[in-house]
Amino acid sequence: MKDIRRKVRRAQTIVPFGVGGILDIRGESFVAADIRSWAASAERVESPRLAKKLGVQELRSAPVIPSGKAAFASRIGPTYVRFPKWLFCPQCRYMVLWHQGHEVRDRQPTCGRCPARPQLAPMRFIQVCKAGHMVDIDWHRWAHSRGEGHSQRQCRVHRLRFLATPESSGLEALRVACSVCRASRNLSGISQKNILVQTGMPCPGTHPWHSETDEAEPCEEKPRAVQRGASNVYFPITHSAIDIPAPAGLSEDDESAQRVVNHPYWPEYKDADGGPASGLLKSLIALQCDVSEEYVETVRRRHFEEVAPVPSAADSDDDLSIAEWAAFSEPESVTNSQTFSVRRTDLGVRPDDPDSLRKLDAGISAVVIADRVREVRALEGFSRYEPSSGDAEESEGGRVVSVNTHTRASWLPAVETYGEGIFIAVDEERVSDWEQLPSVREWTRRIESNLGASYKADWLRGKTGLHLLPRFVMLHTLAHHFIRQLSYDSGYNAASLRERVYARSHAPGSALPPQAGVFIYTAAGDAEGTLGGLVRQGQPPNLAETLIRLLESAQWCSQDPLCADSTGRSLANLNRAACHACTLLPETCCEIDNSLLDRTLLIGEGDVPGFFRGVLQAALEESAEAVELS
Repeated sequence: MKDIRRKVRRAQTIVPFGVGGILDIRGESFVAADIRSWAASAERVESPRLAKKLGVQELRSAPVIPSGKAAFASRIGPTYVRFPKWLFCPQCRYMVLWHQGHEVRDRQPTCGRCPARPQLAPMRFIQVCKAGHMVDIDWHRWAHSRGEGHSQRQCRVHRLRFLATPESSGLEALRVACSVCRASRNLSGISQKNILVQTGMPCPGTHPWHSETDEAEPCEEKPRAVQRGASNVYFPITHSAIDIPAPAGLSEDDESAQRVVNHPYWPEYKDADGGPASGLLKSLIALQCDVSEEYVETVRRRHFEEVAPVPSAADSDDDLSIAEWAAFSEPESVTNSQTFSVRRTDLGVRPDDPDSLRKLDAGISAVVIADRVREVRALEGFSRYEPSSGDAEESEGGRVVSVNTHTRASWLPAVETYGEGIFIAVDEERVSDWEQLPSVREWTRRIESNLGASYKADWLRGKTGLHLLPRFVMLHTLAHHFIRQLSYDSGYNAASLRERVYARSHAPGSALPPQAGVFIYTAAGDAEGTLGGLVRQGQPPNLAETLIRLLESAQWCSQDPLCADSTGRSLANLNRAACHACTLLPETCCEIDNSLLDRTLLIGEGDVPGFFRGVLQAALEESAEAVELS
């Protein structure tokens, strides 16, 4: 058989083929092993703010094999283990329990019985549980679970066949049979809740990459049989942060202090208190920040005297949006760098422009074009069968499994991407007045009641803040329609665009400024640089036309009136007037799983005035006048 090269892009080692994720390629199925299998050549990714939030020492990225060198390079990236191990021949239908010793590098598994040696196919069903474990189904036990007679019940020979009978359809047509004792059972009912437990197959508490010497974890969860490619097999938990440089206008001493307090080893050195690692950490920080060790000690002493040289975003709050909002809302306050280059612009609306454009301009307080941004995405863990809230090992959903299943992870896999984007901030005074309208508050209160009852409430509160504000739902819906419209105007595919919504509510008495804006950006590729389509669309008059068109398209949905009149859609009823036909996006675009969306708060419906209702009404009236004149 011809040699093959199985390749995975670096970005895919985080999502969708990160630790615990299943990779289907060329008719084969693999699962990504945990980070213990990563080679020492993994490259370090600098993102102090994100590393501190996730409580790890550093982030690492899978190394890249140079173009044309795959045939000569040894394994230097993450390990992918063949799973499921039960395979079958599509011709003779005999099943094989594959072992690591059968593997031949760059060769696909083939049938040794058939003369043509066809490629073996993986079994369709696997076994998972809410604790995150995943193993092969014991097909020998399944085939003999309804055995008749002593010979079938006592059969220990593993010679199985996976048969497909034409007499029936669906899962009833698929049958696992023993070639020795003739015991068999079809797959009908295999997806039932307790079928595996009733058949005598409890969860062994292992993962596919565990070796035979690994001790299994005790697991009391009931295993479930699911299809290998089902969407509930793998729920990755990822975090991302945009690289924000130091504020502009700092003195040389302040810039040095900023580098020191943002160093990834600063938290450990700050708390070392003269311990055995203190000297080594101080030397590393001084060397990498290009300062003296005495200066590092001075910064530490000033820190404990509560005379902080420069307020660090990482030290002020674990909410990464605070520094990002400050950088985008006041682009003049940060220095442009090779990884962060922004500039302020406007909609280009003139006094003699149509009323719709002037109303739109009045509602938009800032437009910032990001010619270049750097985003770092890290994989914290995953869950299975049910998504987890992502903030605890135990939750109402599935349990969070760390990327290191043996011990606490000291580093996390990550990837850095470069892109461009458009930031839009709405007028704070106008949005505050709109939020005080009784109909808007009551409408949002109903959505928040569903949010409070959701198992994802804790995770979503980390995005929305202490309370769900109308501005968050409105801006999140605006971001989705913005992406959909930009996919037509900018040349980017919708799946390559991402959103960041800045609309958090802070604790009472907080000195943090209010947030009301969205940032739409592209950071999907492994290569540096972008197409420039978003930057072009962010310049006048393109952006104003794009916003008007998205508001006009948001008023219509092919599922109306069912969509527009909805009182609860999607999982846990967290959406209102939003569906796949009008608002929802690919999962890679949305930062909160297509939740908390509602066109009503964007454009209005009935007694609920949307924030941009006046702009939309003016645009429709202008269109009607143009039709009459023509």
